[in-house]
Amino acid sequence: MTASRLLVSALVAASALTSTLALAQQKLVPAQSEIVFVSKQMGVPVEGRFKKFDAQIAFDPAKPDTSKIAFTVDIASATLGAPESDAELPKATWFNTAKFPQATFQSTSIKGLGGGKFDVSGKLSIKGASRDVVVPVVLTQSGATTTATGTFPIKRLAFKIGENEWADTSMVADDVQVKFKLALTGVGKF
Repeated sequence: MTASRLLVSALVAASALTSTLALAQQKLVPAQSEIVFVSKQMGVPVEGRFKKFDAQIAFDPAKPDTSKIAFTVDIASATLGAPESDAELPKATWFNTAKFPQATFQSTSIKGLGGGKFDVSGKLSIKGASRDVVVPVVLTQSGATTTATGTFPIKRLAFKIGENEWADTSMVADDVQVKFKLALTGVGKF
């Protein structure tokens, strides 16, 4: 191998390693992030939130098709802001946190739409049920922080959330909107 080919090979390897290390340094900033869910009870919107969650991110805005996102939510951290409601959420009828302590999302593909917009497809698993979802994400950058925001719908009954007498959608609607704002560090410029 000639010296120039050896140098080129070394530079390519160093570039790949630098890129891999940069992706490995991407982190969620929980204190600046939130996951909110909005349902309707007897036609009235009710907002709840998850207080504990984490993400494993390997996202390259220039190559979204090679990127991966995994998300874990501590279901027992769900709150509606009222002690009596919060006491019901962990029970088997709702989230059954004793048997299913976490909800997860694992991306299967990420499609760039331009202008900082992406469609993230993947598997959402809650309470032992998995469903394919497409999550529209908008990225904005401010200094070293990238913020990912979006909203996507789920059907609570598809995940067995609110079983038995609570399966009646006239009391609690089947449609739930999941809203998120995730602060991330280590994401490259786009």
